[in-house]
Amino acid sequence: MKTLLPLVAVALLAGTPAAFAQSDDTNTDAVGPMVTANKVDTQTFVTTVPNANAFEIESSKLAQEKSASADVKAFAAQMIEDHSKAGEDFKAAVSQGQTTASIKPAGPALQPKEQQMLDDLKAASGKDFDTKYIKMQTDAHKDAVALFSTYANSGDDPAMKEFAKKTLPVLKMHEKHVKELAVAHQ
Repeated sequence: MKTLLPLVAVALLAGTPAAFAQSDDTNTDAVGPMVTANKVDTQTFVTTVPNANAFEIESSKLAQEKSASADVKAFAAQMIEDHSKAGEDFKAAVSQGQTTASIKPAGPALQPKEQQMLDDLKAASGKDFDTKYIKMQTDAHKDAVALFSTYANSGDDPAMKEFAKKTLPVLKMHEKHVKELAVAHQ
């Protein structure tokens, strides 16, 4: 089933793993990028990663400013550090990529859904802020792990595939830490 990029980006950041569970054929054409149960095309991966990464960094900067919780601030600092490094690693992989020569990554601007989530965080304060931030991070990392795991196993660009494999353990660690934060903040 054809899945348009905006839907994939929304699914990635809104915590809806359904986009990764679709299966039909794995061909792509001008209609849009493909995500199936066992394959993510390079266009989808290269376009989704920078936006997701930017959201992680921007929401974590807000957490450092707005959270009163030391453990949330520490997690946010780790997100900024790790996702900044992932951004640099991504740029290096794009420059080395074979099939990415004709694929341009998205710019640093957030997609509308990501911007809305960031605006929701900006409007929150206190415990409500921490709850929203933790929920958004939980959802984002669940989907990022699914995306990176699928691309690491089935990607067709060797440099991007290696980037996904290298980044996946860090994303899994983030997912584990944010789950621990959620339990601590119930």
